[in-house]
Amino acid sequence: ADPVLEALAAELPHVTILKVDIDSSPRPAEQYSVSSIPTLILFKDGKEVERSVGLKDKDSLIKLISKHQ
Repeated sequence: ADPVLEALAAELPHVTILKVDIDSSPRPAEQYSVSSIPTLILFKDGKEVERSVGLKDKDSLIKLISKHQ
């Protein structure tokens, strides 16, 4: 479990957060052209609206998500 993602999910219950282990499930990484980890892909209405590569703290992720609400 990722404590940052768990805290984010608790603070933003209206946001669906998924974590994919690309070693055991490589298909999503191929489908979304993920070349570095961690990669955050933010979708709104089924469309990618933001992509961020690298570790982020909870507050940075909240700002990123808030831009698209």
